[in-house]
Amino acid sequence: MSVQLHQTIIRMPEIKLVTRDAHKLRGFLGNLFKEESPLLHNHLESGQLLYHYPMVQYKVLKGIPTLVGINDGADLLMQLFMRIKMLEIDGEHYPVLSKNIENSQISMGLSEDLHAYRFETLWMALNQKNYTDYLTEDETQRSRHLKSLLVGNILSFCKAANYLVEGPIMANLKITGQKETRFKNNAMLAFEAEFVTNMLLPDAIGLGKQTSRGFGTIIKI
Repeated sequence: MSVQLHQTIIRMPEIKLVTRDAHKLRGFLGNLFKEESPLLHNHLESGQLLYHYPMVQYKVLKGIPTLVGINDGADLLMQLFMRIKMLEIDGEHYPVLSKNIENSQISMGLSEDLHAYRFETLWMALNQKNYTDYLTEDETQRSRHLKSLLVGNILSFCKAANYLVEGPIMANLKITGQKETRFKNNAMLAFEAEFVTNMLLPDAIGLGKQTSRGFGTIIKI
């Protein structure tokens, strides 16, 4: 059974950034509109971090600054669309001369069909604890471990989308590469990967760690 999600995607195609600028995009816009909603920066007024799946995500996809909102986050991006007139990244100002908005209802849910996806940006599957465990595992254990984490990531998205999963999630994961990245001054592994699953998922959402900063963005293939 599938459900409908509200998804808004904003792209600024005349501005060219690099993938690692996604967290700077988040920092600038999250601060610019910080009074609007904690959905934009995942912090309460007290400064306390909100530990939940981010309903507004900041990405640089194929060099283009991109904002993705789901449900309440989608509504919020629609409200802010006309107010985004400039970006400031590393002290450089980029006037937003053109931008486009894609506003749609997207189906998601368990499916009788299989669906193939590619991680368009690096998938940060591991946290500091299971990264240490991962380093001690053999190839078979690593494969099983990452597959389990992927299913967990999908379940986390379903929970945030208020979708009750009434059956097993199947997934076949293919790791095509891995790179070392740094998060909070700690070395972490992140993965290039593709997967097939019986879950229909929206394009351009993130799975895994640091999805608000552009990691783990999936595209249907």
